[in-house]
Amino acid sequence: MERIDRLTTLMTRFKLSVRPAPPEEATLAATADADGAPDMVLFRAAAPFGAAPAARVLFSASVDWGGPANPLMAALPPTVAFDVSEDAESAGLIRLMGSEMTARRCGAPSVVSRLGEVLIVRMLRAQIEAGAAQPGLLAGLADPRLSRAIVAIHDRPGRAWRNEDLAREAGLSLSRFSETFLAAVGEPPAGYLRRWRLTLARQDMLAGDRVEAVARRYGFASPEGFARAFRKRFGANPVTLRPRAA
Repeated sequence: MERIDRLTTLMTRFKLSVRPAPPEEATLAATADADGAPDMVLFRAAAPFGAAPAARVLFSASVDWGGPANPLMAALPPTVAFDVSEDAESAGLIRLMGSEMTARRCGAPSVVSRLGEVLIVRMLRAQIEAGAAQPGLLAGLADPRLSRAIVAIHDRPGRAWRNEDLAREAGLSLSRFSETFLAAVGEPPAGYLRRWRLTLARQDMLAGDRVEAVARRYGFASPEGFARAFRKRFGANPVTLRPRAA
């Protein structure tokens, strides 16, 4: 079966930035073993650590990747522990990030952010491969069949998706697809599709797009129907999010 890219659209739609931060304010920390070699990356999606991890900290940083609006961030466990003790490439990234943070050479903030992005992607790949015990996007992406349907939703949110179409993407019968999706993701396919569309619509409204264009882009029957769904989801009229003209 053809491999699909489960992360690129999320990386494109939500800007990821990594910047140095003290341990108590950080959401990302790399720790070392007794010999000083990188052994673990700890990540908290929802809140800072509040205190330094007990192990030796090589560096700590704050990660911003769309906050709760990013469905993958919302699906991660409270603390992600990524073992790099036998992952030479990730360990090398950690050493290089630590060096850039310490030396503070020209362009270091940009280098740290880009290296941090690579490290986060490697961590997320491991999380997706490991799956999740609780329903959510992570569990859905971990399923090789459901992930095909979820990626189709992410990549083509404006298409008039029916459950039958998504079941075909997943290679499952309609009944099996609907049951499996609900159990893994925690909501029906149509519910996840609508939530994803509204998340993207909010981004576009904040960028200054017009209500009519956004409604059409994400498959809403009318601007009025889009506005009602938007108010129900976010508690505000979409037009109020558009930047005011100078």
